[in-house]
Amino acid sequence: MPLTSWKVTLPLFWSSGPISSVLVNKYGSRPVMMAGGVLSSFGMIASSFCNSVLELYICIGVIGGLGLAFNLQPALTMIGKYFYKKRPIANGLAMAGSPVFLSTLAPLNQFLFNVFGWKGSFLILGGLLLNCCVAGALMRPVGPRPAPAVKKDVEKGKSESALHKNDRKSAWQTINKYLDLSLFKHRGFLIYLSGNVIMFLGFFAPIVFLAPYAKHKGIDEYSAAFLLSILAFVDMFARPSMGLIANSKYIRPKIQYFFSFAVLYNGVCHVMCPLADDYKGLVAYAVLFGLAFGMVSSVLFETLMDLVGAARFSSAVGLVTIVECCPVLLGPPMGGEYQVIAAAAADNEGTFGLCSLVQRIPARDVQPALWLGSPAKAGLLVDIMGDYKYMYFVCGVIVIFASIWLFIGNAINYRLLAKEKKLEDERQRALKHADSKEVEPLTHKESEEMLNVSGKLQDNPSERETNI
Repeated sequence: MPLTSWKVTLPLFWSSGPISSVLVNKYGSRPVMMAGGVLSSFGMIASSFCNSVLELYICIGVIGGLGLAFNLQPALTMIGKYFYKKRPIANGLAMAGSPVFLSTLAPLNQFLFNVFGWKGSFLILGGLLLNCCVAGALMRPVGPRPAPAVKKDVEKGKSESALHKNDRKSAWQTINKYLDLSLFKHRGFLIYLSGNVIMFLGFFAPIVFLAPYAKHKGIDEYSAAFLLSILAFVDMFARPSMGLIANSKYIRPKIQYFFSFAVLYNGVCHVMCPLADDYKGLVAYAVLFGLAFGMVSSVLFETLMDLVGAARFSSAVGLVTIVECCPVLLGPPMGGEYQVIAAAAADNEGTFGLCSLVQRIPARDVQPALWLGSPAKAGLLVDIMGDYKYMYFVCGVIVIFASIWLFIGNAINYRLLAKEKKLEDERQRALKHADSKEVEPLTHKESEEMLNVSGKLQDNPSERETNI
C-alpha cells in the first residue's frame, strides 16, 4: 500500500492556502478554480503512468495536492460574495459535498479497481476531476471591475532617504494587497485561529480509529466498516440542517457561541465513546458523532467569515490553513502511517476516497517503494495502554478544552465589541450634536448682544482690528 505519496499531498493541500489566497485576490475565483481542476486532473492522469514512488510523489503529491488547494479556496470565497442573508445555509449545503464523496467515492474506487485496475482507475478519476473546471466556469464574477492603477509622479524635491522609506512602504502595501497580514492583529481572528489549532489536535483521529476500535471489540470487518457509512450518512444531512439553524435570527447574531457549542458536543461524544460496549452502542456513537461532525463542519468557515467579513475572507482562509497544517498532520500521533494520512484527508473534499484507491496499488507495479503491507501500527496511546478507549478519551478532552477556550475568548470579544460600538455611537451622537449646534439660528437675546458688540467695534477701529 504505497500511501507515502499522501504525505506530500496533505502538506501541500493545507500549506498552499496563502498561494491560493494571493491568486484569488489578484485574478478571481473562476480562473484559479479552473487551473486547480486542470492540475488535479493532470496529476491523477499522470499517476497512471508512474512506475516508482518518486513519480507518485510528484504526480499525486505535488501536482494533485496543489490542484486540490486551488479548488477549495475559490469555492469558499465565492460563497461570501454570492450570499449574505442566507450565507450559513449556503455554507452548510456547500460543505455537504465532503460526506457525499466520503460515502460514495470509496466504493466507486473499489468498483473501478476491480474492473479497470489501478491505472485505469486513475485515468477515470482524472477525467472526473475535470468537472472542477466546469464548476469554476460557472463562478460568475460579481461587483464592479477594479479600476486601473494610476501612476503618480514622484516629486523631485524629495530626499533619497524619503524615497527608500516610501519604497519599503509600497512593498508592504503590495503584500497586504494580496494577502492581508494585518489579520494577525485582529482580535476575533486570533481567538478563532488559536481555538482551531487546539481542536484539530484531537478532531480527526476518532474518525479513522472507529473501525479498528470496533474490530478490537470483536466486531466483524464489514460491520465495523459500516459504522463509517452511518457516520457519513448522518453527516450528509446534518451539515445543511445545522446551516439552516445557524441562519436563524436567534443563532446568527451570536454564531460564535454556536460554533463553540458544536466543538463541545464533539468532545463530549468522544469522551462518552468508551462507554459503548457492544455494536449497538457504537452505532449510537456513530450517529451522534456524525451529527456533531456535521455541526462543526457547517459553520467552520461561516464563523471565520462572520469575524473578518467577505472582503478579507480569502486572505483569512489562506492564513488559517497554513497555520492549521501542523495540528492537522501531527494531531493524530497515536495513529500509524495509514491512520495519520486518512485522518487528515477525511474531510478534505473527497481526498479520503482517492486515498482508498492509492492503497490498492500492488507492490509489483511500483518499484522501488515503501510498503505498508501489514496493518498500520495501532499508535502510541494504544501501544502504551493496550486499548483504543484511552485515545478517544484524550481526544475528547482536547476538543472540550478547545471549546472552553473558544467560549471564553468569544465572550470577551463580544463584550469588547459591544463596548466599542457603544463608544462609537456616543462619538457619532456628539459629532451630530455639534454640527446641529453650528447651524442652529440665534435667539433674540443672542442677536441683540451681537449687534451691540459690532457697534462697539465700529466706534473703535483699533479694537476691531485687534479682535480680528
